[in-house]
Amino acid sequence: MTFRLMACLGGAVVLASAAPVRAQSPVVNLVAAKVIERYQNSTCEELWAARGQRRGSQEQRVLDLLNGDSGMRQAFFNQISAPVMNKMFVCGMIP
Repeated sequence: MTFRLMACLGGAVVLASAAPVRAQSPVVNLVAAKVIERYQNSTCEELWAARGQRRGSQEQRVLDLLNGDSGMRQAFFNQISAPVMNKMFVCGMIP
């Protein structure tokens, strides 16, 4: 699944990697809001087309950051789960 819009969040990645853990919540909120916005504003066809696209380097850094910090990853998933999964269900991307 591609989150192409995360490419614009390169600055947020730099801030998140340099900030103390307690200050990372705003970064998680920003990334989560962008992902939710992307899913809510995209058609099913756009989401299906974006699924197989390659990730950009900034997007990969965000994913690496989330992968390396379980607390940040959990906060991110808690925010995006309902809206993203609902859209994926409507689009037939999950059973």
